[in-house]
Amino acid sequence: MQSPDVVRGRFAEVQARVGDGVTIVAATKYVPLRDMATLLDAGVTVVGENRAQDLEAKHAEYGDAFRWHFIGHLQSNKVKVVNRICELVHSLDSGSAARRLEVPALVQVNLAGEGSKSGVDPAEIAGYLGYDVRGLSAMPPAAATPEDSRPWFARLRELAAEHGLRELSMGTTQDYAVAAEEGATYIRIGSILFAD
Repeated sequence: MQSPDVVRGRFAEVQARVGDGVTIVAATKYVPLRDMATLLDAGVTVVGENRAQDLEAKHAEYGDAFRWHFIGHLQSNKVKVVNRICELVHSLDSGSAARRLEVPALVQVNLAGEGSKSGVDPAEIAGYLGYDVRGLSAMPPAAATPEDSRPWFARLRELAAEHGLRELSMGTTQDYAVAAEEGATYIRIGSILFAD
């Protein structure tokens, strides 16, 4: 993990590049509990966790020092943990989880129909709109360049507009700038902040 000053500088560079209208979610899947303090010292306010057990452990230590988002696959038996801790879920993709969820969510869309990825088919989005759904999220197929992800981000934006949804969680360390250009309101970044 880098020093707080390095993380703060990298965070500021990303924020300057995407603008104030985009919330940066620091993805903490590979950040050990002891290193969460570095994020706090660097001024990071929103963190996204992939696993419910790690979310519980980190929240037990840091509480309301961060705004907590859940960005991993949400199993319905883990919804209670998320309800207690998180302000937003980026990865809703099952009706059973939707029925139990008490916090706002983004429906995760599997734009390319990849079997290896979670998410709903675009035709299924309407079925989630009776819940507290604020927008959509997606991870595009692996791409050689950030520009190759642009059509996928544009498609997600179009789907959100079709359904009257405003929030878009798309873009990670490798393609966040393109995602922001295509309308992302949340980007999820990790290695760009933490890597040596």
